[in-house]
Amino acid sequence: MKKHHWIQTVIISAGVAGMMTASALAAGSVTKGKYYMKKTCRPCHATKDAKGGLVTPLTKTQAQWKEYFKENKHNKGTQKLSDVLPANKLVHIEAFCVAHASDSPQPETCGG
Repeated sequence: MKKHHWIQTVIISAGVAGMMTASALAAGSVTKGKYYMKKTCRPCHATKDAKGGLVTPLTKTQAQWKEYFKENKHNKGTQKLSDVLPANKLVHIEAFCVAHASDSPQPETCGG
């Protein structure tokens, strides 16, 4: 009986740890998002005259950013956002954009 209880505890603990890891990944890192946005988005979106036009967290509200990433559309809907950047970067860029959107407590651009 004790051996069965120990195995059950290990299985439950592994499941909880897995859920915590998945939750942490889903949340994204604002710091990593700023880094990825500067490195991957900014070259095409640094100014209004740039190839992709000016895009910073300030160009949308929090709700608009969430919808943008949910819709997975880029380049005026001609591309999937996930075809431009991998999901492991997008989750962080989304966190940065939402955290620093025009209606957020800390609006911010991605800086120079």
